[in-house]
Amino acid sequence: MYDDSNIFARILRGEIPCKKVYEDDHTLAFEDINPKAPVHTLIIPKGNYVSVTDFTEKASDAEIAALMRAVRKVAELKGVDAGGYRLIANTGTDGGQEVPHFHFHILGGRPLGGRIV
Repeated sequence: MYDDSNIFARILRGEIPCKKVYEDDHTLAFEDINPKAPVHTLIIPKGNYVSVTDFTEKASDAEIAALMRAVRKVAELKGVDAGGYRLIANTGTDGGQEVPHFHFHILGGRPLGGRIV
């Protein structure tokens, strides 16, 4: 069940500010407040989706396409599209998901090695 009080829902409602990188009708991308790399941007759907499973089961084709296009656009805007980047979606407690709103992390701006923890 989706929790409307999570931080991303509050950002979407304008209750908490963010450093916006990109926005369209279906997505919002903003800088992570605790970056793990020189580029660390979060991309979230504007709909109330808890996880990738929830998103792929309930989102419209337009929402799914917009999210994937936002990944490409953010990589381009942040200058990591040519050199490469890491795309992460943590799912559930065991997967390390901290905010119960489906989101991607784009990390880059330096060689990331085999793993970021």
